[in-house]
Amino acid sequence: MLTIFMAGTTMMSVSMGARQAQGLLIGPLSLDRDWPLATFSLAVAVHNLMWGAFQPFTGAAADRFGAARVAALGAFAFGLGMVLTALGGATLTTLGLGVVSGFGLAATSFAVVLGPVGRAVSPQYRTTALGIGSALGSLGMMALIPVAQALIAHLGATGAIWVLACLSFVSIPLALILHRGEKAAAPPAITTHQQSAGEALREAWAHPGFKLLTLGFFVCGFQVTFIGVHLPGYLALCGMSKGAGATALLVIGLFNVIGTYGMGRLAQVYRPKYVLSWIYLGRAVVTLAFVLGPKNEATLLAFAASIGLLWLSTVPPTSGLIAHVFGPRHMGMLFGVVFFSHQIGSFLGSWLGGLIYDATLSYDVMWMGTAILGVAAALVHLPIKDESLRGQPA
Repeated sequence: MLTIFMAGTTMMSVSMGARQAQGLLIGPLSLDRDWPLATFSLAVAVHNLMWGAFQPFTGAAADRFGAARVAALGAFAFGLGMVLTALGGATLTTLGLGVVSGFGLAATSFAVVLGPVGRAVSPQYRTTALGIGSALGSLGMMALIPVAQALIAHLGATGAIWVLACLSFVSIPLALILHRGEKAAAPPAITTHQQSAGEALREAWAHPGFKLLTLGFFVCGFQVTFIGVHLPGYLALCGMSKGAGATALLVIGLFNVIGTYGMGRLAQVYRPKYVLSWIYLGRAVVTLAFVLGPKNEATLLAFAASIGLLWLSTVPPTSGLIAHVFGPRHMGMLFGVVFFSHQIGSFLGSWLGGLIYDATLSYDVMWMGTAILGVAAALVHLPIKDESLRGQPA
């Protein structure tokens, strides 16, 4: 169990951390290559969309063939995509960062890594375990922010991308450790009929709660990607220091670890759908308070800490709810389907942020939209019917 945690979450940390650095790269890389902001924003948006589009398939492959093989391929693909980004113009950047690294992230992130974690623990501890796994994986988002900022300062944006590519390649051998952990935690073979992937997908899609969960996760993707990609640029517009964006992302990453673990524990005590409603409502309140209030170091740190607590804290209650209602057997695939919606939201959050800024020279419309969507998502989760279809205890 420990080897699944450590190897899987380390691989996830590298890819998630490199992905979070995109917010620091967008300005310098656009300046170096004389691009409008919307060009790199589109590449990031395609990256997020491809991450989501591939996630159900990488999750299903991990459920069937093991997470280690999928994660090894994903780490190679992520690194290759970063190489193409470092080498290329607008088209190659969209292909490399958008499509190739998008697949790589789908094969090294939540649906692939959390699937074996969810199957390795009993139901009464599952949501807490998923919270711990998500929190450990989130450490990369925190750790790589100052590293990426220093790399950009000393090597330039393109040099930083080369280093991030090398980190991804170096993480590939961790898949061997993940494979050993999966073998040790594997349950005994069952000879009775097992639900097929197609049967599991049809059952989930016929469940109204699954659709509502999918809709809510769309909002999550829109919010975190807009903030993660465009917050540094927004702070520059507000006249804050050059390093304010990196500091904010670092604080978000730190408090995200705390919030993800904490929400996993809360979702073990309270019904996950209510925890999700609290998270989305909290995001709306925090966003409005930040946008309408004064901008200084204290308010920025308060915003970053608060939004960090709510950042990826949706993952443990969402994945735990899926495993509880539909069982853990096809959890990777089903979470991948829900996550695709998340990434459609991510696509729009990244792309529309750049597009609306280029058109209006302001982020105000996007900030207001982010808050309104938070309230809508809080309401969407309330009617979800969360009784287990497998007769599992809550």
